[in-house]
Amino acid sequence: MQSTGPKRAVAPGQERSTYEAQRVDTIIVGSGTAGLAALREVRRYTDDFLLVNDGHWGTTCAAVGCMPSKALIEAANAFHRRHDLGDLGIRGADGLRADIPAVLARVRKLRDEFVKGPQSVPVELGNRALQGYARLNGPGRIEVDGREISARAIILAPGSSPVIPGPWKAFGNRILTSDTLFEQTDLPRRIGVIGLGAIGIEIAQALSRLGLDVAGFDAAETIAGIDDAAVLTTFRPLIEAEFAIRLGAEVQLEDTGGALRVSSGTHIFEADAVLAAIGRKPNLAGLGLETLGLPLDDRGLPQIDPETLRLGDLPVFLAGDANGFRPLLHEAADDGHIAGRMAAPDPPASGFCRRTPLAIVFSSPQVARVGPPLSGLPDDVITSEVDFSRQGRARIAATAHGVLRLYARPSDGQLLGAEMCAPAAEHLAHLLALAVEQKMRVPQLLAMPFYHPVLEEGLRSALRNLARQLPDHSASDLSDCGDIGHDALD
Repeated sequence: MQSTGPKRAVAPGQERSTYEAQRVDTIIVGSGTAGLAALREVRRYTDDFLLVNDGHWGTTCAAVGCMPSKALIEAANAFHRRHDLGDLGIRGADGLRADIPAVLARVRKLRDEFVKGPQSVPVELGNRALQGYARLNGPGRIEVDGREISARAIILAPGSSPVIPGPWKAFGNRILTSDTLFEQTDLPRRIGVIGLGAIGIEIAQALSRLGLDVAGFDAAETIAGIDDAAVLTTFRPLIEAEFAIRLGAEVQLEDTGGALRVSSGTHIFEADAVLAAIGRKPNLAGLGLETLGLPLDDRGLPQIDPETLRLGDLPVFLAGDANGFRPLLHEAADDGHIAGRMAAPDPPASGFCRRTPLAIVFSSPQVARVGPPLSGLPDDVITSEVDFSRQGRARIAATAHGVLRLYARPSDGQLLGAEMCAPAAEHLAHLLALAVEQKMRVPQLLAMPFYHPVLEEGLRSALRNLARQLPDHSASDLSDCGDIGHDALD
């Protein structure tokens, strides 16, 4: 990454190094998830490499993304749990309070532990790690601080940065992003969250649960990236019960002299600060992609082969958030693996098949999607759902809310995908992702054991509903017995 997150002090061993070589076998630009995954693969075939990075050394996830945000969410959910304690027969929860500075201090403490590994990379690599901003000077050349270095292969993993509309920058530090939120030692009482995708909905709910006055806004008509209308219909009122949501209108900001007025249509919210969560943009400015001699699209990107990450037919590869495929950590790690393998002198004859799409939003209930969205599946797909408000284990745990939707092929019952807002959706989603990846059919899934009482029994109910729509709807959940192998018994 060519800088992801706020600029922090450069640790010892990360100063701008002196690099004398004018040519290496492979150059990697960026030390984020994709860059470090590529480094692991590059080291399998050569020690003649250079890792160039501008800004702090570390991953977006560990420094400003998934890890600190989950630390905040865990604290918020633990505090919010006080509302259920009375129903469980536990008294005294009214005396609890959220110490926001202490919550944020714990988030930063954990964050600093998570980033220790990536931050040690330049120390471990020595002069093979170069601090500086890299710019392409053609297919096999980069320039760092005015000096050109050439290479047989170049892997670009410059990462991404939060989007902040130009006019909003005039509001200074009252505009927060996921890159700056966790650097705060305290938070104002009123926060508007603009953009209710995965990041926005997670942070907005967490801040609301910690006792802040929060309102969420999005110009789209959906939240948390939900595609299935039935899931959105269930999820939206659960979130709106915790904080106000305004959808479907452009958002305007105005400085009233003491607050930021957030306007969306006829809805107005007076905020002390605003969290901009309207997306991240690839760090492509100044990277020099135009020097490669390839046509660029309106995003400034050349054509990229998703199975090799090669740009055109050049020995140049673009990995991680910057390529715009699936900006998630596990996808960035796969990108780095692919780019590192394909950049070898003797790469595989073909590229690598991508894993089944998997996305999880750590709201409550959690939102998850496995495989293509419903809108991207054939019209004749069969669907099934289960309502978790009536699911036994969810009722016992006081988490009885949400819905799971499954999609399958009508001809043979192959599971094609799923979307849900449900308790512990992260675990259900992984199970279903494996099923989709292995092209399993509904009868095969029903043949696995389901313990009692577990949330997975809700999945079984949805699978049985699908099974009733298949041609052989009277088949047993159990597989037919094969021969035992003893004549007297068979």
